[in-house]
Amino acid sequence: MGVCNNAVREINIPSILKVEKDILKNTGNILEELGLTKVVVLFGNGLVDMFGRDVLNGMKECGVEVLQYQEMDTVEINEIMKLAFSFPNSTQAVVGIGGGKVIDAAKYCGYLQNIAFVSVPTSASSDGFSSASASLIVEGRRKSLPAKLANVILADIDVIKKAPDRFIYSGIGDMISKITALYDWQYEEDMGYGKVDDFAMMISKKAVNSFVRTPFTDIKDDRFIKELLDSLAMSGIANEIARSSVPTSGSEHLISHALDKILEKPQLHGVQVGVSTYLMSIVQEHRTKRIDTVFSTTGFWEYVKTVEMKKSDFEKAIDIAPSIKPFRHTYLHEEKYRERAKEILKTDSRLCDILV
Repeated sequence: MGVCNNAVREINIPSILKVEKDILKNTGNILEELGLTKVVVLFGNGLVDMFGRDVLNGMKECGVEVLQYQEMDTVEINEIMKLAFSFPNSTQAVVGIGGGKVIDAAKYCGYLQNIAFVSVPTSASSDGFSSASASLIVEGRRKSLPAKLANVILADIDVIKKAPDRFIYSGIGDMISKITALYDWQYEEDMGYGKVDDFAMMISKKAVNSFVRTPFTDIKDDRFIKELLDSLAMSGIANEIARSSVPTSGSEHLISHALDKILEKPQLHGVQVGVSTYLMSIVQEHRTKRIDTVFSTTGFWEYVKTVEMKKSDFEKAIDIAPSIKPFRHTYLHEEKYRERAKEILKTDSRLCDILV
């Protein structure tokens, strides 16, 4: 019997993943050991004065030459392209230190220049720090574009803990969303639209199950933060295996993307996704109690109450959701489930409590 040439395939993963205390000060040493000695560093706003100078000095002491550095707060594609092509020709790596915007900008610069990307997240708000896609502004609208998978991921637990709680809640929402995303993916295959990648599904499922079983007393426990970041990183790897975001993004993400389109000031991605995950779990009749328990015990629901999201916005978003990714076939791509979701918005006691 012949052997299929495609029976084994190669996937890319980061060469280093470190989620530890005080890892930030060792950034220069790690880069030097990898031979990445000529770098451009992009910081989130305000981070140079907060701890950036220590990072830059540490790089210098380790023989890593910082060719240029700057703070930035934009994901407008033309600005990022201009920045990427301003890098010196000798640049070996771009280092992104900060939240989602600067990470997205840095990974897209790495993609454009085909150089290494070093991801140093300062918050745990989503799995973006480990994924090979960037959420950028293209002609005034947010769009997900191919980007550079991180060659190195360095997450400093102490830095993550100092970020406002809302970023941790966003990360919790984004992590839990894998439950409904995976159910959508299986449904898609069952209905004859596309095919599940078993390995990618296993990685994504293991990531979320590991996270929801983590014992904790406070969301800023070192163990909780590490488990959240490790699980988010695994989610990014699942996407790399599947060559798409399907293992981690389903109908709940479509609702969030629709909210981004219709709201003047959307909430954090993971917060919108978290609420949408709970809603879709009821539609799917899948693990609602587990999701509700995690959101209750972590304080996610209490935080959501403070931002006063509107039921009417979610209703509009549900109708728009299928048009966000017309090539998919999630539960929301069928009218009967959209109607069911809108009915649940009006009748579910939890949603009536947290939405206005």
